[in-house]
Amino acid sequence: MKKNTDIHPDYHQIKVVMTDGTEFMTYSTYGEEGATLALDIDPSSHPAWTGGDTKLMDRAGRVSRFKKKFEGLF
Repeated sequence: MKKNTDIHPDYHQIKVVMTDGTEFMTYSTYGEEGATLALDIDPSSHPAWTGGDTKLMDRAGRVSRFKKKFEGLF
């Protein structure tokens, strides 16, 4: 099969900088060869991975209505 190089993105090595300052090299289609990707959120800082403060947002009383509807079910 003929390889069409016009439709495939360039896959090259970049540097990733985590929020705590640690760095590592990886391959990506981001930017160009040698580019630096600085992360705003990563597994060391995001509550989904760290088990940090989790709050349930109650918009327009939906959570409280759900709890009231199913209280005593379990």
